[in-house]
Amino acid sequence: MTSAQPVVDLMWAHWKTKTMLSALELGVFTQLADGPLETGELAGRAGVDARVADDFFDALVALGLLEKRAGTYTNSPASMEYLDPAKQEAYLGGSFLARSPGMADDLTRVLRTGEALGGATTGRDYYASLYAAGSVRSFQRDMTALSIDSARAIAESFPWERYRSLADIGCAEGALSTRVLLRHPHLTATGFDLAPTREGFLAYTEGHGLSGRQTFREGDFFTDDLPRADVIVLGHVLHNWGLEEKRLLLRKAYEALPPGGAVLVYETLIDDERRDNAIGLILSLIMHMEVPQGFDYTGADCTGWMRDCGFTDTRVQHLAGPESMVVGIKPR
Repeated sequence: MTSAQPVVDLMWAHWKTKTMLSALELGVFTQLADGPLETGELAGRAGVDARVADDFFDALVALGLLEKRAGTYTNSPASMEYLDPAKQEAYLGGSFLARSPGMADDLTRVLRTGEALGGATTGRDYYASLYAAGSVRSFQRDMTALSIDSARAIAESFPWERYRSLADIGCAEGALSTRVLLRHPHLTATGFDLAPTREGFLAYTEGHGLSGRQTFREGDFFTDDLPRADVIVLGHVLHNWGLEEKRLLLRKAYEALPPGGAVLVYETLIDDERRDNAIGLILSLIMHMEVPQGFDYTGADCTGWMRDCGFTDTRVQHLAGPESMVVGIKPR
């Protein structure tokens, strides 16, 4: 089956360029021209809000534009040579900025203010606005495209033979659960999401011949109990919310699982060293832009939150492209 990765790589190339352009506009490379700076000092000099500073500077490390040692940042050799305006003969940033007017404006604005765009003050406001604008089906299809390679990997690599049911929380149109059910005919599934997603989910389910094995349950995962199932999946969900909401959703998953049940979280996880997965760090910047309090996180962060909730046997597994999953087991 054809992978979506070549197309996804090109889509992320746009965001890599925006990140570099914002760094040029904010003068990050100029501020580091005279030597290393720690996060707070670099953020202060470049006018970057503390809420987004770590993700921004670490993204530049992952892109090979900065280096990080002992908590301080320096320009990489390439940035020192070609992105410092003082190096007039070799400087590449001037023409690049001139040819790309406005390309990084929205990201730069968030880096300066730390505030999400669009006027939403909570994640719920963001999704209410998104759905009210009639964008539900488009959003669901986008989520399917984003998730499809990971869904295939999860269907193949997770030990589904040990379980009988799953609940996909924040299911969109149900790409994950559909791929799992098609691969494992003994399973049944419940998709759990807000009311506006029902129609798209049921159409997708029917289109794959799964109406007898997959059902939809309407609900708000902050105010309603999660569906009970042997496996609870949270895919591209936790990064939309602040730390307390992340922890709350994992606690609710723990409560909904039977002894021996599993929670499965998959995202574009940031690598534990915060220096390699540029896409994970850039996606965290996008969350800062779109969803108040949202941010991405490392596998180590997530396993720690899981253990705090009572999960054991936690592990991190790469899936496809920049995506990985974190698994936790509820003790028997």
